[in-house]
Amino acid sequence: MSENPMLEETVVAARSGDRESVAALVEACLPLLYNVVGRALDGHPDVDDVVQETVVKVLRGLPALREPAKFRSWLIAIAVRQIRDHQAVRREVADRHTTLDRASAPDFADLTVLRLGLSGERREIAEATRWLDPSHRETLSLWWLEQAGELTRADLAVALELPPAQVAVRVQRMREQLDTARSIVRVLKAETRCPGLPGWDGEPSSVARKRFARHIAECRACSGAPERLIPAERLLAGILLVPVPVEFHPLPRLAARQFSAPSSGGGFGKGLGLGKSAIAVPAVAASVAGVIAFGTLHGSDARPAANVTSGPSAAVTAGAGRTPQTGEPAAAKPKAAPKAAPKPGKACLKGVASWRFSASKKALKASGACWFYSWGVGHDGIASPSGVEFVPMIRAASDVKDVSRAKGRYLLGFNEPDLREQANMTVEQALDLWPRLMRTGKKLGSPAVAVNAAAPGGWLDRFLRGAAARHYRVDFVTVHWYGYDFRTKPAVSQLRSYLTAVHKRYGKPIWLTEYALMNFGGGPKYPSPKNQAAFITASAKMIGKLPYVQRYAWFGLPSTPDSGTGLYRADGTPTAMGTAFRRAPRTR
Repeated sequence: MSENPMLEETVVAARSGDRESVAALVEACLPLLYNVVGRALDGHPDVDDVVQETVVKVLRGLPALREPAKFRSWLIAIAVRQIRDHQAVRREVADRHTTLDRASAPDFADLTVLRLGLSGERREIAEATRWLDPSHRETLSLWWLEQAGELTRADLAVALELPPAQVAVRVQRMREQLDTARSIVRVLKAETRCPGLPGWDGEPSSVARKRFARHIAECRACSGAPERLIPAERLLAGILLVPVPVEFHPLPRLAARQFSAPSSGGGFGKGLGLGKSAIAVPAVAASVAGVIAFGTLHGSDARPAANVTSGPSAAVTAGAGRTPQTGEPAAAKPKAAPKAAPKPGKACLKGVASWRFSASKKALKASGACWFYSWGVGHDGIASPSGVEFVPMIRAASDVKDVSRAKGRYLLGFNEPDLREQANMTVEQALDLWPRLMRTGKKLGSPAVAVNAAAPGGWLDRFLRGAAARHYRVDFVTVHWYGYDFRTKPAVSQLRSYLTAVHKRYGKPIWLTEYALMNFGGGPKYPSPKNQAAFITASAKMIGKLPYVQRYAWFGLPSTPDSGTGLYRADGTPTAMGTAFRRAPRTR
């Protein structure tokens, strides 16, 4: 749920007493509230009560809301206060009552895995949430949605009632505990369990977590688990919201019926009056509805739309990112962002990302690419055939010293600065170094973030706003996209939506400098060569029709034994993907 003019209009209309708008507003709030409360309380049976109480608080306070544009932050802040109030009450309840409550329903990790069909590391990260302390689980419930593009860091600051710097510290501490918990989940589920693992009662707790963490750090067999973890932000970016249970479906209409305009006595008097028995459909009916909903979600082979990103080392590192919806509105644009203006005549379009391999020159020529790059200022070891342009890149802060070596008309900015294993830079660091790139006089591509390029308050958004404020020049936006929906038509649609959202937000020309179909969250990592080739053909055709996409580069030119995206083998012969790429138009 993003801040947007349509939502703001709904808030204003609801505040004035329009009951249809009240129902629409509650319906829009429920997915976000359910996921925040459910994850923070780990699926406690009182989740539905806390969600309802939050809705009541929101509707009671709605007439007094001064700034409808800040509704989302206000909503989440109320939810966090309700969560804390509930946790305070729970601490006063006897342990035996808590145990009985927990035994009566599945936790939110189970619901997340079941309803989203998670596998691999995405399943592990959902199950790891059981091991978090309550305060970290609260932070995770918000950060999870930030990574999915549903909240911004500013929303987190308002909800947690902390300045941004302290939010960053809290998030970092939560992530450290989350990574520890992920390692525990992994070693406990290993096919051959380590015989030295400490005993426990099967119930995640802080004491058991510390014992397992100590063992993992000291055990030679288990100590590799943390090193093999895909960064959490990549995995979370690809996970959709857990669907709202069927028993919540009557809530918007019930709320609307009890809401009255301020002029007629004011807002929301007696509350919803919706206890568990009032809103919940009978248990059997709810169970049947849940089975039907699950079957509908998975029977159609629908997968969460996401993009997974990778770095320069032959897809060694990768992750997932949210695919923006086509209708997602754009926030205010940086002042210095010009509209994309495609040049008349034939212009270079098709390119590749490549690293050194024996047949690089032959493959580049045969591929029909008109440009390539190799994550560096030079292309040492990669011979460039006539008519194929090399575009240099300043990959990380340590490469800025070599900027004078960059040749050509264009210069690409930092590679995935939002990831620790790539450029790993703060927005301020990137902005401080940007003038050195500007002094080359070349046309500059923005830093290419791994995920969420169009997200309000995301890394790229903050960089471009900072650049505009400092009057820095950024000539085009570079983006990466990796999808794990291997069906051609949906994948092409998701890519188009992502590119559209980025252009709509910043109004600049786009270079798509890495893209392919890969799944790093479990299940098959790549589609079949036939499906990957079909995606190349269809996506190239789609991209060629988008005037604001100036260039694209497939990942990548070499085909390695473990690669499902490579175009050419070591002997220079094309793969199925290489044949499809060669046939795609070179220019527009």
